[in-house]
Amino acid sequence: MAESLIIDANLSKEEKYKALLPQIEALTAGETDLIANISNMVAALRQGMGFFWVGVYFNKEGQLVLGPFQGPIACTRIPYHKGVCGACYTQQKTILVPDVEAFPGHIACSSDSKSEIVLPAIKDGEVKLVLDVDSDKLNDFDEVDQKYLEQLMTLVENWY
Repeated sequence: MAESLIIDANLSKEEKYKALLPQIEALTAGETDLIANISNMVAALRQGMGFFWVGVYFNKEGQLVLGPFQGPIACTRIPYHKGVCGACYTQQKTILVPDVEAFPGHIACSSDSKSEIVLPAIKDGEVKLVLDVDSDKLNDFDEVDQKYLEQLMTLVENWY
């Protein structure tokens, strides 16, 4: 059982991910409760990477419903066809948005959010949840974030 993360603040973004992902895997190893694992995952991502907001939306009740998150309060329910999370759900792929104001149909859960990356966890062809990560800076996410967060989503898919 880990009590703290070990991430050197002086590391590059890629080096931080390389240090963080094994710690998340170790933190969740052997735990069968999905909510416990996701709760620790989002806390570790926010702490280890310094994200403005990080959380998940579960596919349930015909919409995306807020799950564990870290950061300012958030939208509770998102229709499948709305916003970046809805686009991720319907397209079943990672959506990287450099400027949320330029994204058609963006849902402003927080006016402080400037850029976003949303990734699906897919099991048996169905999106089970989406991981939503927001920044309070424009163009804060790139292919490095996408690469390592997609690796993390492979781990999440195995929790189902």
